[in-house]
Amino acid sequence: MVYHILNGDALAYSFPEANIEGDIVVIREGLIDGDLSGDNPQDFWQSRANYMGVPEAEYYNNVVKEFEKLMDAADGCELNLWFEYDLFCQVNMWFVVSLINSLPIERKVYAVYTSHLDKTSKFFWNGFGPANADELKICYARRILLNEADMHLGDELWKAYKKGNLEVLTNLSKKQSSAFPYLQEVVKAHVDRFPKDGEKGRPEKVIEEIIQNGSNDFGNVFKEFWSRESIYGFGDTQLKHLYDKVMNYH
Repeated sequence: MVYHILNGDALAYSFPEANIEGDIVVIREGLIDGDLSGDNPQDFWQSRANYMGVPEAEYYNNVVKEFEKLMDAADGCELNLWFEYDLFCQVNMWFVVSLINSLPIERKVYAVYTSHLDKTSKFFWNGFGPANADELKICYARRILLNEADMHLGDELWKAYKKGNLEVLTNLSKKQSSAFPYLQEVVKAHVDRFPKDGEKGRPEKVIEEIIQNGSNDFGNVFKEFWSRESIYGFGDTQLKHLYDKVMNYH
């Protein structure tokens, strides 16, 4: 059995055009933000539903059911993780790796990245959206097999992230792994969200700078922030929260 774990509905919409065989699992979460409490799956899902402000039944149907497909994966299966390099995607990927790591099955796990792009591309950090069917096939052909050390690293990254342990995350980011190629940059971007000594976080500083040097219209700020800091992969929900925070400073 072959599974393709896709980060978000945008990729799920374009993916069938590539005619790559396998069942699709869509990750509809943004674990970069919000309440991560809960020591068992039920409590964790409840925390997420409450944070998103949606009824638990709706969250279950839209989000948990997809994760359950993953948790019910067959023995001897192949799991392809289609995640981008940015922080938003990587946090979701750490969580997925942690889930897979807990399964009592034989499996092969691959990371599929936007390897059709080089670092000079403006879409480098988040390039599946504009990718066409041929480019998705190239990404799939260049997928990376995760060994047990990679799986353990992903699991440890998720645990440290969930606990908010920035020191452990930073130490883990120094480990070399082809499965997590830009780990140090991504973890540093996360750590920079929580500066010491009462300073503002890196995203807030960038938003403030954009507002001071131009328009304070959210649409313009969002576009400029993505141009400068696409490593975060923030959606409009995450960025609006930070934008409102910055606007309230003034």
